[in-house]
Amino acid sequence: MGAGVTAGDDPAGYGRLPLGVVVADGDGRVSHWSSGAGRLLGVERHEAVGSPLSALLPVLGARHDEEAAAPARALPPAPNSWREVEDAACPRAGRARLARPCTSPVDLLWWAYPLSGPGPDRLLVLIADATAVDPGAAGDRLGCGFARHATLPGGDALARRLPDILPRMGPARSARIVAQVLEWGYPVLEVSRHDTVPITADWGVPKHVQRRKRRSGSGGTAAGASADDEVDLEHAAVRERLEFLNEVSGRIGSSLDLEVTIREVTSAAVPRFADFAGTHLRAQVLAGDDFPDGPPDVTTVWHRVWVEHDDEPGRWDDTVPVGEALAFPEHTPFFQCMVTGEPVLIPCISDELGDRISAQFEKRDLRPLINGRSILIVPLKARHVVLGFMVLLRRNGRRRFTDMDRTTGAELAARAGLVLDNARMYTYQENVAETLQDRMLPRVDPHPPGCDVATRYLPGTRLGRVGGDWFDTIGLPGSRLALVVGDVMGHGLHSAVKMGQLRTAVQTLAALDLPPAQLLRHLDDLAQRLGERYLATCLYAVYDPYTSRLHLANAGHIPPVLVRAADGGSELFDLPTGVPIGVGGVPFETVTRDVAPGDRLVMCTDGLVEVRGQDIGHGLAALCESAAHPAASMDDACDTIIRALNPPGGRKDDVALLMARLNGIGPDPTGP
Repeated sequence: MGAGVTAGDDPAGYGRLPLGVVVADGDGRVSHWSSGAGRLLGVERHEAVGSPLSALLPVLGARHDEEAAAPARALPPAPNSWREVEDAACPRAGRARLARPCTSPVDLLWWAYPLSGPGPDRLLVLIADATAVDPGAAGDRLGCGFARHATLPGGDALARRLPDILPRMGPARSARIVAQVLEWGYPVLEVSRHDTVPITADWGVPKHVQRRKRRSGSGGTAAGASADDEVDLEHAAVRERLEFLNEVSGRIGSSLDLEVTIREVTSAAVPRFADFAGTHLRAQVLAGDDFPDGPPDVTTVWHRVWVEHDDEPGRWDDTVPVGEALAFPEHTPFFQCMVTGEPVLIPCISDELGDRISAQFEKRDLRPLINGRSILIVPLKARHVVLGFMVLLRRNGRRRFTDMDRTTGAELAARAGLVLDNARMYTYQENVAETLQDRMLPRVDPHPPGCDVATRYLPGTRLGRVGGDWFDTIGLPGSRLALVVGDVMGHGLHSAVKMGQLRTAVQTLAALDLPPAQLLRHLDDLAQRLGERYLATCLYAVYDPYTSRLHLANAGHIPPVLVRAADGGSELFDLPTGVPIGVGGVPFETVTRDVAPGDRLVMCTDGLVEVRGQDIGHGLAALCESAAHPAASMDDACDTIIRALNPPGGRKDDVALLMARLNGIGPDPTGP
C-alpha cells in the first residue's frame, strides 16, 4: 500500500511512503496484518493474526517529537496503551521506537483510528518508518505535527485539488476536510457508501528508472537529470492512461440497456479524465432503429442523452439540458467531429473562439461555460459509422488536454462505441420482437356468445423481456368457445417467432373441431417436426354455453382457477399436468367438468405466480385468493389479480392472463 507523500531521495520510496496496516478487534488482538506491517516489524502475517497488538507494537513510550514546536492547536497527550486509544473514540497519532532482536531499533510513526460498526474490528493502525522521510519535513507532510518548517499549500489550494481526486466532492465538504487537517494535524478518515474513489495500487518504480536516479545522483549532469525526469513523467502519464482505460473497461458494458450504457460511458470520464462530459446520439440509435445510413450532416438530429460534471449542481441544466434534440451547426467543432469521425482537440477555447461557437446556437449563451476551458470531442463509432459523440471539457486551472489525451479519448470512445452498438442491436431486436408479439397477440372479442372475456399481457423486466407467452380465444361451431393460454420456453425474438407459429397451429387445429387432448397431441407432433428446440406449455379448454360444460387438456401448464358464482369461493382445477409440447411420447388426457352460470375461469402463465426462492404453491394460493376478490367488472378483476401478485422489484418474466365469465345461454334451440 502506498501513501501519497514524497519519501526524500530514497529510490525505494520514490514518490510514495510505504505503510503498514494493522486492524485489531475489541479484545486487542490482531485481525488483519498487511505485508507492509510484516516488513516494518519483522513479523509474518500468520504469526501476527490472533496475537495481542500490544505485544507486537507496544504503544508505551510513544511520544510527539520533543524537538518540534507545538502546532497551531495543541495535540492531546500521547496515550499509554492501545486500549486508551480505542476508548478515546477519536484519531490519535504518535512516534515510537521498537527494539528488534539482532537488528537496530526502528523509529516508527503511527496513526490510530477507532472503528465502529456491526463487525468485531475496533481499531485501525497505520504505521510507517520514520527514517524513510526527511526528518525536517516528515511530520507535517504526514499530518502529525512533528516538524517545524514544513511547506504546505494554502488551504484554498488544497480544497480546490481534492475534487480532482474524490468524485462528487463539493466545495463545502472539501473546505471542511482541509480545514480539519490543517487545524489538528491528523489525516482525515471518512467513510462513504455512495462514492467510488479511484484508487490505484502502487507497484513501485521500474528498475530502469531507479538506475537512472542513482546515476544522476552520482555525478550525472543537470541536463541528464532533467531528461530522466521527463522520461519518468512520461512513464507515469502512460501508466495513468492505461490504468484509466482499464478502469473504464470494467465500468462500462454491465448492461444491454441503451440508456444505462450511455450513463456508464459518460460517468466514467468524470472527474478523473474531465470536469464535464456530455454524450449525444443519433436519433435512429436512441430509438432502436436499424443501423444509421450514411454519414451525418447538418440535418442529422442528435439527442443529448446524458451529462455528467463536477460543477455546482444545476449550472449546465438550462443551457445543455438532458433530453434535448438538436441539429449541430456546420461551423462548430462538434460538426467537424461528427462528419470526419476523428477527435477534435482545442487546448484552450479563447474568448474569440468561444464567442464564434456560441453565436452558432440560437437562444443560448455557451460562453460562460466553455470560454477558457480545454475541450476534446471524440466520436462514438461502430463499423466505421458515427453513432454519436462525447464532449469533454476541463476547467481553467486544470492541465489542458494534450495529444496523449486525444489518444486516450479516442480509445475510450472506441470501447464505448462497441458497447453502445451492442446495446443498440439488442434494443433493435427487442423492438422487433415487441412489434412482432404485439401484432401476433389476438384482438379478443370481450363478449362472445355466452361469455365475458378480459385479458392482460405484461412484458417482463429482465433481459430479453419479450417472451413466448400468448393467449387466444377461438370460436367453434355450436357457439362454443376455445380458450387457450401457452408459454414458449425462452425469451427474445426467437421465442416470439416460435410463439407465433404455435399459435397459428392451434388455430388451424381448432378449426378441425378436435377434442382438447387430440389437439395437443397433433400440436406436439408438429413441434417435434419443427425441431428439438420447440418446447412450450399449453392449456386448452373448450366451453359449451348450452350445456355449461368445460372440456380441458393440459400440456405441462399451471392449472386454471375456477371462481364459483354461488359462494364466491375459488379452487384450482384438478386435472393431469401432462408434459410440455415438443417432448413427445406421452399421451394427453381430456377432463370434463360442469360449471354454473356466472362462474369465472382464470388462466395464466407461470410468470404471474412464480417468484424466485419461493414455492410455486404460494403463488397459486395467492392467485386463488385474488381471483375470488369481488370486482365491478372483468377488467377490474384482472387488475386486482395483477396488483395482488406483483412481487417486490417487479416481475422478471412476462405474463399472459385470460379470464372468462361463463354465463351460459340456455338449452340449444337446435337440439331435440
